[in-house]
Amino acid sequence: MIEVQNLTKYFDSIKAVDDITAVIKEGEVFGLVGTNGAGKSTFLRMVSGVIKPDEGFIKIDGYPVYENTEVKKLIFYISDESYFFSNSTPIDLKNYYKVIYNGFDAIRFDEMMRQFGLDSKRKINTYSKGMKKQLTVILGICANTKYLLCDETFDGLDPVMRQAVKSLFAKEIAERGLTPIIASHNLRELEDICDHVGLLHRGGILLSKDLFDMKLSIHKIQCVFKEEANLNEIFGEKEILKVEKRGSLFTITLRGNREEIIAKIDRLNPVFSEVLPLSLEEIFISETEVAGYDIKKLIF
Repeated sequence: MIEVQNLTKYFDSIKAVDDITAVIKEGEVFGLVGTNGAGKSTFLRMVSGVIKPDEGFIKIDGYPVYENTEVKKLIFYISDESYFFSNSTPIDLKNYYKVIYNGFDAIRFDEMMRQFGLDSKRKINTYSKGMKKQLTVILGICANTKYLLCDETFDGLDPVMRQAVKSLFAKEIAERGLTPIIASHNLRELEDICDHVGLLHRGGILLSKDLFDMKLSIHKIQCVFKEEANLNEIFGEKEILKVEKRGSLFTITLRGNREEIIAKIDRLNPVFSEVLPLSLEEIFISETEVAGYDIKKLIF
């Protein structure tokens, strides 16, 4: 488990990370969403022990990570802009990481390089951006660490390769309990893989919630009523997050228990009613608007 308490980091007068507190459980996919400059990369670099926080602390499995070699062996950090040794090949990196990580699987590395269609003897500086991303993912998986920190890992990958990487993460989670932390500026990239999502803005977390719980607690209903209905009287102002009306068709986003919401709608004998699935984007828009923020201005 990764515990972060009151984490703060300054670069001169700029507060890059502002008083972040979070808990990342083992075996779940934690998605960190935010605009460029929101503090995602700085947060991951502190979690990985690359830089030291100015305030607060980070503990991984109960131990501090900064300048702790043994704890760092539990982590593989995939940077947004990965550094490679000059004129090195994937084989050179394989041999290097075999020294750093005792559990590095060299045989699997060779197999995955062939599966991904990457030439192990070719110099990495001749690889495309997408090929370099694939290589770093392969290295991260084969290092067999407990935690995998991914900074914009899907950026630069084509749609087919994105799904391949997501499937690979899912397989590692199921088989050996890998815990990925994935930072992205795109909610849609994380929707089908994350268990828990945190929204980072201006260095602080606006919202951090379990995705399953969010989907259970917020619902979107489309309905047509026979007569004019007072929705505030039926549901209460706190339950209604958003109401849209086009002609006689209402689209209502509500907070609460699904069965209770349906029962209240049914009491009005609607001409038509249907519960629609909510995307992660819609859930976050609803949650952040309630908190007083317009997520569409923050991310999209």
